[in-house]
Amino acid sequence: MIYPRSYKDSDGDGIGDLQGIISKLDYLKEIGVTATWLSPIYSSPMADFGYDISDFFDIQPEYGTLADFDELIAEAKKRNIKIILDFVPNHSSDENVWFQKSVKREKGYEDYYMWHDGYVNATTGKREPQSNWLQAFRGSAWEWNDERQQYYLHQFAVKQPDLNYRNPAVVAQMKRVLTYWLDRGVAGFRMDAVPWCFEVLPDADGRYPDEPLSGYTDDPDDSSYLKHIYTQDLRETVEMVFQWRTLLDDYQRIHGGDTRVIMVETYSGLDYVMQFYGNRTTKGAQMPFNFQFIIGGNGDKNNTQLNATGFVKIISSWLSQMPAGQTANWVMGNHDQRRVGSRYGENRIDLMNMLQMFLPGVSITYQGEELGMTDLDISWEDSRDPAACNSNSDIYEQFTRDPARTPFQWSDEANAGFSTNATTWLPINPNYVTVNAKAENSTSPSHLSLYKQLVDLRKSKTLQFGATRYANVGDNVVAIRRYLSGEPSYVLVANVLDTSVSGIDVASAIYATGSYKIKLLNPQAKATVGDSVTLSNLTLEPYAALILESV
Repeated sequence: MIYPRSYKDSDGDGIGDLQGIISKLDYLKEIGVTATWLSPIYSSPMADFGYDISDFFDIQPEYGTLADFDELIAEAKKRNIKIILDFVPNHSSDENVWFQKSVKREKGYEDYYMWHDGYVNATTGKREPQSNWLQAFRGSAWEWNDERQQYYLHQFAVKQPDLNYRNPAVVAQMKRVLTYWLDRGVAGFRMDAVPWCFEVLPDADGRYPDEPLSGYTDDPDDSSYLKHIYTQDLRETVEMVFQWRTLLDDYQRIHGGDTRVIMVETYSGLDYVMQFYGNRTTKGAQMPFNFQFIIGGNGDKNNTQLNATGFVKIISSWLSQMPAGQTANWVMGNHDQRRVGSRYGENRIDLMNMLQMFLPGVSITYQGEELGMTDLDISWEDSRDPAACNSNSDIYEQFTRDPARTPFQWSDEANAGFSTNATTWLPINPNYVTVNAKAENSTSPSHLSLYKQLVDLRKSKTLQFGATRYANVGDNVVAIRRYLSGEPSYVLVANVLDTSVSGIDVASAIYATGSYKIKLLNPQAKATVGDSVTLSNLTLEPYAALILESV
C-alpha cells in the first residue's frame, strides 16, 4: 500500500506526488510488488488528507494531474504492476458541488446527504441534534447548517458529510465514479470505511434512535463511548458491496482483461466481515481486509507481548471462519495504524514479514514495512491528523495516526531522499540514516534483503497452492507447514518471545515427517542456511525464525 503524500516528492514542495511514485516503479518491481493501492489522490481540501473529496473525477493538484495519473497507469502496466485506487463511498467533502447543491435544495440533490431538522429541547428551548450519534473524530456526528436550516450527518470530520445511500441517485452517482476510474485503467478499488455507509431508518416520527453506552470509556466525546449498533455494520452495506462487485464483473466481461478486485476496509466483528465475501448466489469482495494482526489476539493494538497462543488464535480466527473457496489476506499494518515494528517490537520485524509471506493467500504490505521503518512520535505542534487535532495536547497521542505516516526513507541523504524541500509535510524519522532503501539494498542481511527472498519463495507452487497446517508449541513457538503433493514442503518455526527454547517437538504439532534444511532465517537465529534441522528436537533463540525446506 502506498500513501502518496509520504512516498516520494518529485517537485520539491515537501509532499509526495504521482510523478514521485512513477519514479519509483522500478523499486516496486524489484521488491516483487504485483499490485499496489494508493490512498486517495482525488481533489480535496485535505481536511482528512484526501478522504474528504471535493471532486471524485479529478486529481488533487499537489499530487499531479489526470495526465500524470494516466502516465502512472501506463508505466505501471509496462512493469506488470496493477494500480488500485482508494474509493471513499461513505462521504464527500463539504466543498463538493453535490453538497453545495444539497444545501440549496437544488432539484435532484435535496436528499443526497443525511439531513434532519433535529428537535427543540422542551427544557432549554434550544434546537438540538436528533440523536446522540458520535463521529469518529470526537463529538457529535450532527452539524447544523445555517443556510439549509437543518443538521447533516458526518460520521467523520465535520467537513465530511455522509452521503445518503437510501437515495438511488447517490447509488447511481457512485457507480459512475467507479466506472470512470475503470475506464482510466485501474485494476480495482480498496473501499474505505465501508461499514458506515448505511444507518437505520428513522421511526414513524422521523426520529433516529440513540445508541447505547458501551462502557468502554467515560469520555462522552470519544466515539467508543457508544455501541454503534444503528450507524455501522448494517446488512444493506454488504448488499451494496455486492452491487459494486457486479458492476466490476460486468465491466470485465464487456472490456476484457483481468478480474477487477474489491478490497473492503472494515474493523467489524468477523461474523460481519465474512459476509462481504458473498454467498452461494452472489459474489462479494475478493478481499474483505483481515485486520486480525492489527486488532490483536486480545483486542490490544499493542502486541509486543503477544505469545504463540495469541498468534495462532489470530491465524485460526480467519482461516476457520473464511467461507470455502475464498482467498485469505493478511494485513499487518496500514496508514491508520502503528507500524509493525512499533506495535509488535523491532525484534519481530523480520519474523512478522516471514509470517505474513508464508501464510496462504494475499500479503498486503504498507510502504516501509519491507525496510523495518518504525513510528516517529509527532509533537502536538507538528500534528496534522484530524483524529489528533480534534482532541487536545493532553490526549492527542491516543488518537493520532501521524506517527505511521512519516515520509518514506529512500536514502541517507537530506530528508531521507524523499524531498529536496527544506521541510516535509511531516517530520522524518531520524533513524533514516541507517534504515533506508539504499542502505538495505546493498547490505545483507537486512530487512529488505530478507523481504525480497520471501517474495521469491512465495512464487513456489507450494506457497501458491499448498495446504496449511499450523499450531503453537507452548507459549514461545509458532509452527506452520505448507505442503503440496509432488512439491517440496516448507515449515516456518518462529520463537515469538524474548526467551530461548530447546528440545521443542514441532514435528508432532504440525504432522511433519522427513528431513528438513534451513531455507531462510532472520538474524536472531544463530544458524546457517543449508543446515539440517531436527523438527522433533528444536532449539530457538529469542525471536528467532526459520523457514525450512524438505529434502
